[in-house]
Amino acid sequence: MNIDGKALAQELRDTLAVEVKQLKDERGITPGLTVVLVGEDPASQVYVRNKARQTQEIGMISNKIDLPADTSQQALLDQLHRLNSDPAVHGILVQLPLPSHIDEALVIETIAPEKDVDGFHPMNSGGLCNGDPNALVPCTPQGCIMLAKKHLGDNLSGKHAVVIGRSNIVGKPVALLLLQESCTVTIAHSRTQNLPELCAQADILVAAVGRPEMVKAEWIKPGATVIDVGINRIPTDDGKGRLVGDVDYAEAQPVAGAITPVPGGVGPMTIACLLKNTLEAARRFG
Repeated sequence: MNIDGKALAQELRDTLAVEVKQLKDERGITPGLTVVLVGEDPASQVYVRNKARQTQEIGMISNKIDLPADTSQQALLDQLHRLNSDPAVHGILVQLPLPSHIDEALVIETIAPEKDVDGFHPMNSGGLCNGDPNALVPCTPQGCIMLAKKHLGDNLSGKHAVVIGRSNIVGKPVALLLLQESCTVTIAHSRTQNLPELCAQADILVAAVGRPEMVKAEWIKPGATVIDVGINRIPTDDGKGRLVGDVDYAEAQPVAGAITPVPGGVGPMTIACLLKNTLEAARRFG
């Protein structure tokens, strides 16, 4: 079966809309999210537009700051300092990737941890590692856990989860979240020996390696829950290309007990969890 990320994201947004209204009525606080976009990357522009639309639809304030691609690093940092001190801004997101002349790590560290709704600041990363319930958790990993629970239920205890990928954005945080759910967690990657055999032991398989259709049917334990984080564009005869995940969906779907499609799986949940983080930041620090 497919795990419908669009439907689950809509359910989450509907819940958030009610909670946003409640926060307004009870405390007079309207959560505000500001997205900073440096340059004119087409994919980033589409993504930012989707974020803005969904932010507004649930009753939050959405602001966007467009900066030219040649913006200096210091000018960007100055902008972030202004947003850090603005009480109407509860969430700050700098859309990645950034132009090559800007230090991405420094930018992330400059965002106030309590407004870091991407969950990438070292304070939030460390909080997640230490099990701090107040840490803002990266959005895609949050969505992965929700999607797994959609099929398996809230109790993931004792499941063997294999995560393919070790990035700070997805691989490491999703592994930590699975540990918090009392899973037995194996972190694998492209250089792991006997990777197919290892994956075939997983009750929950999270693919976040960034290689199109790398995971084949024989890598999957029959009945396993497969969460495909990959978004890769591959060429087609018409020149437009098409999106595929890190899992060979056509092969894997008959074997898996449940699988997230690409598109329509993890992607919609990422934005919904961003809105969830913004509401949480407004509740704590508004």
